[in-house]
Amino acid sequence: MRNDSDALNYQNEILKGVSRTFALTIPQLPLPLRRVVGNAYLLCRIADTIEDDPDLSVEIKKIFSQQFIQVLAGDYSAEQFAHALTPQLSAAILPAERDLIAHTATVVSLTHCFNARQQASLLRCVQIMTAGMSHFQQHCSRAGLADLPELDRYCYHVAGVVGEMLTELFCDYSPDIAANEKQLYLLSVSFGQGLQMTNILKDIWDDWQRGVCWLPRDIFLAHEFDLQQLNPEQYHDKFGSGLKELIAIATEHLKNALDYTLLIPKKEIGIRRFCLWALGMAILTLRKINQHPNFNCSQQVKISRNSVRATVMISNITAQHDLLLKLIFATLSRPLLIKTK
Repeated sequence: MRNDSDALNYQNEILKGVSRTFALTIPQLPLPLRRVVGNAYLLCRIADTIEDDPDLSVEIKKIFSQQFIQVLAGDYSAEQFAHALTPQLSAAILPAERDLIAHTATVVSLTHCFNARQQASLLRCVQIMTAGMSHFQQHCSRAGLADLPELDRYCYHVAGVVGEMLTELFCDYSPDIAANEKQLYLLSVSFGQGLQMTNILKDIWDDWQRGVCWLPRDIFLAHEFDLQQLNPEQYHDKFGSGLKELIAIATEHLKNALDYTLLIPKKEIGIRRFCLWALGMAILTLRKINQHPNFNCSQQVKISRNSVRATVMISNITAQHDLLLKLIFATLSRPLLIKTK
């Protein structure tokens, strides 16, 4: 078993392999939060890797997901879990993700060093996430989700609950942040949904290639487009109209994300940067999708490295200036809030 220092070093290194975005944003957090938020991300990534493996059956996924919950609760051996799961992972799983699964015990050894509230928050998040992913993965298809409320439920299970977890961790870290706990919780799910909807819209065609669609049918039927007609080689203006309506909805959620960020005390500049970087990159992504609704590959609407650098620079400069942040958001989001009829 590695000691805490070795486990933390592993956590910091593997983050770079499984997520370039979070490997960039998490180090902005104060050190005590950096450890637990980085750990939380890896726990979610382990759960996500199980659900995303195309070769594991629904029954096997359920078994390993339940075992993982038991591992986090301290009721099952992390070593046994990893030893059983790693050989069954398909070739589609990235090497870094495979390595993460193999080192579950190392990651969980850090989890079990956190205080009781932190551990309970992480466990609750992974429990809700695994249950939701299992349900939606069993019922997903290219036909899309039934309606916007079902999209809301999906986003809650894969992202909104993460917003709740982060809020609890932030409030546990700082009494000044905890003073706004009720307001933060009211906005936290919407923050997560804004980011998740941005990813869903960006990844429409990548998901479609895998036989999956997370778009709500009712939004597109209102624009006289059936999602079963989706084809990356054939763009329909009516599909574009539905897409722009979802962009507007996602933007409204990101407005809530900004309100959430402004509730964080200005002195907690690292936490504000953590939120603003994610928010800024999401808004720029939505702008690219809005400008190119006929895209047929996520790479076509992926923001450039220069855009990422600009987001970081502007966020760092304005992180403590609420009025300026509101003005920048209003300017960037204005073209996105036009819903087509």
